[in-house]
Amino acid sequence: MSGRSVIATVSLIALIILAGIGVVRVVNENETQQAQEKAAQLSTEFTNAGLRALNTDRVVNLLGDDGGAVCHDPDVALRRGILYGQFTNGAAGPGQRPVIVDNKVVQGQLLIIKVYCPEYIEMWQHLVNQLKYAEVAS
Repeated sequence: MSGRSVIATVSLIALIILAGIGVVRVVNENETQQAQEKAAQLSTEFTNAGLRALNTDRVVNLLGDDGGAVCHDPDVALRRGILYGQFTNGAAGPGQRPVIVDNKVVQGQLLIIKVYCPEYIEMWQHLVNQLKYAEVAS
Protein backbone atom coordinates (compact mmCIF):
# COMPACT_ATOMS: atom_id res chain seq x y z
CA MET A 1 0.00 0.00 0.00
CA SER A 2 1.25 3.42 -0.82
CA GLY A 3 1.47 6.23 1.70
CA ARG A 4 -1.42 8.06 0.05
CA SER A 5 -3.83 5.14 0.29
CA VAL A 6 -2.98 4.62 3.98
CA ILE A 7 -3.62 8.30 4.71
CA ALA A 8 -6.87 8.19 2.73
CA THR A 9 -8.04 5.04 4.55
CA VAL A 10 -7.18 6.43 7.99
CA SER A 11 -8.87 9.73 7.13
CA LEU A 12 -12.01 7.94 5.95
CA ILE A 13 -12.16 5.81 9.11
CA ALA A 14 -11.67 8.90 11.30
CA LEU A 15 -14.43 10.72 9.41
CA ILE A 16 -16.84 7.80 9.87
CA ILE A 17 -16.05 7.62 13.60
CA LEU A 18 -16.57 11.37 14.05
CA ALA A 19 -19.87 11.21 12.15
CA GLY A 20 -21.03 8.34 14.37
CA ILE A 21 -20.11 10.29 17.51
CA GLY A 22 -22.04 13.29 16.19
CA VAL A 23 -25.16 11.20 15.57
CA VAL A 24 -25.01 9.67 19.05
CA ARG A 25 -24.65 13.11 20.65
CA VAL A 26 -27.65 14.49 18.73
CA VAL A 27 -29.81 11.50 19.73
CA ASN A 28 -28.74 11.81 23.39
CA GLU A 29 -29.44 15.55 23.34
CA ASN A 30 -32.95 14.94 21.98
CA GLU A 31 -33.65 12.31 24.65
CA THR A 32 -32.33 14.62 27.37
CA GLN A 33 -34.54 17.45 26.12
CA GLN A 34 -37.60 15.15 26.12
CA ALA A 35 -36.75 13.96 29.62
CA GLN A 36 -36.44 17.56 30.86
CA GLU A 37 -39.78 18.52 29.30
CA LYS A 38 -41.59 15.53 30.80
CA ALA A 39 -40.00 16.12 34.21
CA ALA A 40 -41.15 19.75 34.16
CA GLN A 41 -44.64 18.65 33.13
CA LEU A 42 -44.73 16.09 35.95
CA SER A 43 -43.60 18.67 38.49
CA THR A 44 -46.37 21.00 37.31
CA GLU A 45 -48.92 18.17 37.57
CA PHE A 46 -47.77 17.45 41.14
CA THR A 47 -48.11 21.11 42.10
CA ASN A 48 -51.55 21.37 40.48
CA ALA A 49 -52.68 18.28 42.40
CA GLY A 50 -51.64 19.87 45.70
CA LEU A 51 -48.57 17.67 46.09
CA ARG A 52 -45.03 18.84 46.75
CA ALA A 53 -43.14 20.07 43.68
CA LEU A 54 -40.47 17.73 42.39
CA ASN A 55 -36.79 18.34 41.66
CA THR A 56 -36.74 17.97 37.88
CA ASP A 57 -33.11 16.82 37.77
CA ARG A 58 -33.94 13.91 40.06
CA VAL A 59 -37.01 13.06 38.00
CA VAL A 60 -34.91 13.05 34.82
CA ASN A 61 -32.39 10.69 36.45
CA LEU A 62 -35.12 8.41 37.80
CA LEU A 63 -37.67 8.31 34.99
CA GLY A 64 -35.69 9.41 31.93
CA ASP A 65 -37.80 10.12 28.88
CA ASP A 66 -39.87 6.92 28.96
CA GLY A 67 -41.01 6.59 32.59
CA GLY A 68 -38.41 4.03 33.61
CA ALA A 69 -39.60 1.13 35.73
CA VAL A 70 -43.00 2.73 36.34
CA CYS A 71 -43.98 2.37 32.69
CA HIS A 72 -42.28 -0.95 32.08
CA ASP A 73 -45.32 -3.24 31.83
CA PRO A 74 -47.38 -1.57 34.59
CA ASP A 75 -50.36 -3.86 33.98
CA VAL A 76 -48.60 -6.96 35.28
CA ALA A 77 -49.84 -8.53 38.54
CA LEU A 78 -46.46 -8.00 40.23
CA ARG A 79 -46.83 -4.21 39.94
CA ARG A 80 -50.31 -4.33 41.47
CA GLY A 81 -49.02 -6.60 44.22
CA ILE A 82 -46.22 -4.17 45.04
CA LEU A 83 -48.74 -1.32 45.15
CA TYR A 84 -51.03 -3.23 47.52
CA GLY A 85 -48.04 -4.30 49.62
CA GLN A 86 -47.27 -0.65 50.34
CA PHE A 87 -50.67 -0.14 51.95
CA THR A 88 -49.79 -1.87 55.22
CA ASN A 89 -49.16 -0.93 58.83
CA GLY A 90 -45.38 -1.28 58.46
CA ALA A 91 -45.04 -4.47 60.46
CA ALA A 92 -43.43 -7.58 59.05
CA GLY A 93 -44.52 -11.18 59.02
CA PRO A 94 -47.72 -12.15 60.84
CA GLY A 95 -48.16 -8.64 62.27
CA GLN A 96 -48.52 -7.06 58.84
CA ARG A 97 -52.03 -5.74 58.21
CA PRO A 98 -53.61 -3.77 55.38
CA VAL A 99 -54.58 -0.18 56.12
CA ILE A 100 -56.81 2.42 54.53
CA VAL A 101 -54.53 5.02 52.96
CA ASP A 102 -54.89 8.61 51.87
CA ASN A 103 -55.71 9.30 48.23
CA LYS A 104 -52.43 11.26 47.96
CA VAL A 105 -50.48 8.02 48.25
CA VAL A 106 -51.59 6.87 44.79
CA GLN A 107 -51.84 10.30 43.16
CA GLY A 108 -48.11 10.42 42.44
CA GLN A 109 -48.23 7.06 40.67
CA LEU A 110 -51.21 8.15 38.61
CA LEU A 111 -49.56 11.41 37.62
CA ILE A 112 -46.37 9.63 36.53
CA ILE A 113 -48.42 7.27 34.38
CA LYS A 114 -50.45 10.19 32.99
CA VAL A 115 -47.30 12.00 31.84
CA TYR A 116 -44.99 9.15 30.84
CA CYS A 117 -47.24 6.29 29.72
CA PRO A 118 -50.77 7.63 29.19
CA GLU A 119 -51.85 4.45 27.41
CA TYR A 120 -52.12 2.80 30.87
CA ILE A 121 -53.94 5.60 32.70
CA GLU A 122 -57.45 4.13 32.32
CA MET A 123 -56.39 0.76 33.72
CA TRP A 124 -54.62 2.36 36.71
CA GLN A 125 -57.48 4.80 37.31
CA HIS A 126 -59.88 1.84 37.45
CA LEU A 127 -57.56 0.05 39.88
CA VAL A 128 -57.21 3.12 42.10
CA ASN A 129 -60.96 3.78 42.09
CA GLN A 130 -61.52 0.35 43.67
CA LEU A 131 -59.46 1.21 46.77
CA LYS A 132 -60.76 2.65 50.05
CA TYR A 133 -59.32 5.97 51.19
CA ALA A 134 -59.33 8.14 54.28
CA GLU A 135 -57.95 11.63 54.78
CA VAL A 136 -54.95 10.76 56.91
CA ALA A 137 -52.12 12.65 55.16
CA SER A 138 -51.67 16.39 55.20
